[in-house]
Amino acid sequence: MGLTLIEKARVLVTMDPARREIEDGAVLIRDRVIERVDTSAELRRDLETRGIEPERCIDASDCVVLPGLVNCHHHLFQTLTRSVATGAGKSLFDWLQTLYPIWAELDGDAVYVSARLGLAELLLSGATTVADHLYLFSNGARLDDEIRAARELGVRFHPTRGSMSLGQSQGGLPPDRVCEDEADILADSARVIADFHDPDPYSMLRIGLAPCSPFSVTAGLMRESAALARRHPGVRLHTHLAETLDENRFCEQHFGMRPLAYAESLGWHGADVWFAHMVHPDADEIARLAASGSGVCHCPSSNMILASGIAPVREMLDAGVGVGLGVDGSASNDGNQLLGEARQAMLLQRVGWPGFESRADRVSAREALELATLGGARVLGRDDIGSLEPGKAADCVAFRVDDLAHAGAGGDPVAALVTCAPAQAWLSVIDGRVVVEHGAIPGLDLAVLIAAHDAAAAKLRKCAAARS
Repeated sequence: MGLTLIEKARVLVTMDPARREIEDGAVLIRDRVIERVDTSAELRRDLETRGIEPERCIDASDCVVLPGLVNCHHHLFQTLTRSVATGAGKSLFDWLQTLYPIWAELDGDAVYVSARLGLAELLLSGATTVADHLYLFSNGARLDDEIRAARELGVRFHPTRGSMSLGQSQGGLPPDRVCEDEADILADSARVIADFHDPDPYSMLRIGLAPCSPFSVTAGLMRESAALARRHPGVRLHTHLAETLDENRFCEQHFGMRPLAYAESLGWHGADVWFAHMVHPDADEIARLAASGSGVCHCPSSNMILASGIAPVREMLDAGVGVGLGVDGSASNDGNQLLGEARQAMLLQRVGWPGFESRADRVSAREALELATLGGARVLGRDDIGSLEPGKAADCVAFRVDDLAHAGAGGDPVAALVTCAPAQAWLSVIDGRVVVEHGAIPGLDLAVLIAAHDAAAAKLRKCAAARS
C-alpha cells in the first residue's frame, strides 16, 4: 500500500489525549498504520525535506476528517425485516415474537446478502469497525456467511457467535424451533474461534461469544460460554442486558435478582464483557459496571422505536463506565447510519422524561463523536483504533461540510456533523485501504445488491407465511 497522504482537511479531529483539532490538517499513512498527523503545510515540508513523494495524495478540502466510527452492536440479518414490526408500534417482547417465525427461515445466503447490504450502508455512514451479533443459525446458516461479506467489503469486523437455547417449552421467550442444542453451540463457538479469531494488533477480525439474553439462554450456557472465551486471548463476551422493564421483571421472577446481578452471578463482569442497551440500571449498578470495567453499547434509535426507555448515558460516563454506540438491528432501528446514531445519542440525552431532567448541556456534539470513536474502541477492547495518532491503525473517514445540509455551519464544522442532518461519508480508509471514495464503494453495484437482498427478504416472508 505504501505511503498515503490525506491533506487539506478543513478540520482534522484527532481524538488524541489533548483532543486536538487541526485546521488545514493532514494525516500520513504508511501501509496500514498512521505515521504522523499535523498541518498540511508541516507534513508537506517534512516530506519535501526527506525527498519523499507519497504514492497517493487525497485532497480533503472542505471535509472534516475523523477517526473511523465504531459500531459496537448490530444484527445485520435484520435488514431483511425492516419495518415489519416497528411500524405497528410493538415493544420488545411483542416485536420479537412477531419476527421470530420469519427469522426462522434464514439460511446462509440470506445471512450473507443481508450482511453485505448492512455493512455497505454502515460504511457509507462512516463506520469502519463493526461488531455484529448473529444468534440464529437455522437452515445451515453459519457465522462464516457474514464474515465472508465483511472481508469482501474490507470492514474491520467483530462478529459474535450468538445463541438461543431456552425455548418457550422451558420458560424462555423464543419458539423452540429457533433454539439450538447447547453442546452444538459450544462446539461451533470453539470452531469459529479456531478458524477466524485474530488477537494481534491491527486485527481485522476478532470473534466474540454472545448468548442472546437472559430470557433466551440458560445459566449453564452463559457460564460455559464465558469459560470458553476466557481460554482464548482477546475473545470477548457480549449479550443484551437491562434493555426493558419487562426484562427486569423476567429476571426478578425467574432468578430472584435484577439483570446485572444475574449476569454477575454467572461470571459476566469485567473488562472483557460488554452489554448492549443497559437502559435500566440503578445508581448502584452503574457503580458496579464502572468498578468491573464492563462496557455498555448505547443504541438510542432502537431504544426509542421500541419504547424501551432512555439509557442514563450521562450518569454512566460520569461514573467512568466505558460507553460506545450501536445502531442495533436493522429491524429495530430501521437503518444503519452510525453518524446519525451519534446525533440521536446527543438528542436523546438532552430530552427529559419522568425522573430524567431535561438538560441541553447533558451531552455535547463532540462528546457524541467521542462515543462513536474512542468510546467504541474502549468497549471493544481496542487500543489501536478510535483516534488519529502515530502508531494507530489507519482507519479514518471524511465528511464534506460544503453541502446543502451544512450551509451556514462554517463556524463549527465539527459540531455540525452531529447537530445538522447526518452526512454520508465522502471518504473512508480502513487498514490503510480506501473503501469509500467520493461517497461510493468502489466496485460495488448497489442496485444489484439491493435487488438480491430484497429477493431474499421476500423469500423469508413467503416461507414464513406458508409455514403458518
